[in-house]
Amino acid sequence: MALIRAQVLIKILVGDCMAEYIAEKNCRHFGNVTRVVIKVGSSSLTYPTGKLNLNQMELLVRQMADLHNQGKEVILVSSGAVGAGIGKLGLEKKPRTIPEKQAVAAVGQGILMHMYEKFFLEYGVTVAQVLLTRGDFADRRRFLNARNALERLLQMKVIPVINENDTVSVDELKVGDNDSLSALVAALVDAQLLVILSDIEGLYDRDPRTNPQAKLLPEVYDITGELEAAAGGAGSGVGTGGMVTKLQAAKTAGETGVPMVIAKSNIKNVIGRVVGGDVVGTVFWPRNFRMEHKKRWIAFASTVTGRITVDSGAKDALVKYGKSLLPSGVIGISGNFDVGNTVSIVDSAGTEIGRGLVNFSSFELEKIKGRHTADIEKILGHRDYDEVIHRNNLVLLGVNN
Repeated sequence: MALIRAQVLIKILVGDCMAEYIAEKNCRHFGNVTRVVIKVGSSSLTYPTGKLNLNQMELLVRQMADLHNQGKEVILVSSGAVGAGIGKLGLEKKPRTIPEKQAVAAVGQGILMHMYEKFFLEYGVTVAQVLLTRGDFADRRRFLNARNALERLLQMKVIPVINENDTVSVDELKVGDNDSLSALVAALVDAQLLVILSDIEGLYDRDPRTNPQAKLLPEVYDITGELEAAAGGAGSGVGTGGMVTKLQAAKTAGETGVPMVIAKSNIKNVIGRVVGGDVVGTVFWPRNFRMEHKKRWIAFASTVTGRITVDSGAKDALVKYGKSLLPSGVIGISGNFDVGNTVSIVDSAGTEIGRGLVNFSSFELEKIKGRHTADIEKILGHRDYDEVIHRNNLVLLGVNN
């Protein structure tokens, strides 16, 4: 089943490469891709001391500039601000408290951007700094504003250099790591490829740090529980994420129709080789469709404020028949949410099956759960909607929408 999905997708992406894939079971040529998001991790930009690795940074910039000169649109999501700040301030380890992280990021962000401007300018490329927070994705208007700004920068032949705004972010407003941020950005700008560069070669079938028999997986079609269990914990001491966050990014990218490649940053001409189709790192093939923009925002950018549990009949109505969610199918509610908030929909086993914009507050829904639509007005005193979540505002995860 996964093979069929991958074949359909590859045909959409690269045309005649379909036949090659069937014959060789490998077709990675992304030459027709015109918009690429490239995420560079902290470990790829800094030495263990925390100071910037200028040689490695220039090599990566040269590759991105070359891609830009080919007429491709490049969006860079760069870590390294905290690492650069650590080096500048002479700290021995990463700060732990939020104020310390914010202060170090404020120092490091300027250093990081200055070096990017310097290196890109040597190749005649203009860059722009874009700092984002979770709020820029969660709020629909800010989401669209960010999208429009990035689109305009790309039209002006500028490479946006994106990072999370660590200086002002607090936990509830943070994306959390730049792996997840890069996947959200890829969905935001309709990217055709997401490349995550790190200090690891790709995804292994088990943790290579503890098991010498671990094997690199060149291609992944489904992120299973076994793969997640084998992903291990956090990465290097200067970064915020490990393979777990990369798998989460692959899920987000995959659900929005974007293939993602994880590769080691110090491989010679790694970016050119990935785009050119060399078997480098691990490619995560997405589903064979792309969500419309609104549903993409509901699924991955908006903030989930609560959870609705549905019975088996409602689950079948949603998944098999594409129906709206009615009060009669709701059997449980958790969290406090208001009209228009995004909520997660789970089955009786607790498995998430979708997300959507809810038409009732948690207080109201608690009163009408399990009841028929005709009873809504009698219970609440008004009946603005028949559906708890209308199918137009509903995204099913793992199912074509």
